[in-house]
Amino acid sequence: MRDYPVKRAARASCKLESDEVEVIGPAPRTNSFFSFSYSYTEISVLDGKARVKAKQTRLEDGKLTSETFEADLDRSAYEQMVDHAQRYVLGQTALFLKSLSSLLPFSYQQRFDRD
Repeated sequence: MRDYPVKRAARASCKLESDEVEVIGPAPRTNSFFSFSYSYTEISVLDGKARVKAKQTRLEDGKLTSETFEADLDRSAYEQMVDHAQRYVLGQTALFLKSLSSLLPFSYQQRFDRD
């Protein structure tokens, strides 16, 4: 019992470099069982102005996030968006019909091959 209280032996102190920065990585993502995303965009014209309304809702990693947006645009911007959307739909429809045309017995290319 004469060794109590025990005294610790002195240790040499270590020097830390002041330039070292501890890098903390991103928090590990939890494996959530359920996640979803919902978005809604409405573009309309009223009194010569285009009105845009957008809503987006997400559930990711147990966190529910909802965003809304409303804006008024010039009528020419609306007409440009509609024209672009119509061209896109027509282009996609043409590609779809072209892929089906090879299944038809009298395709457009076969007519020219006979002449």
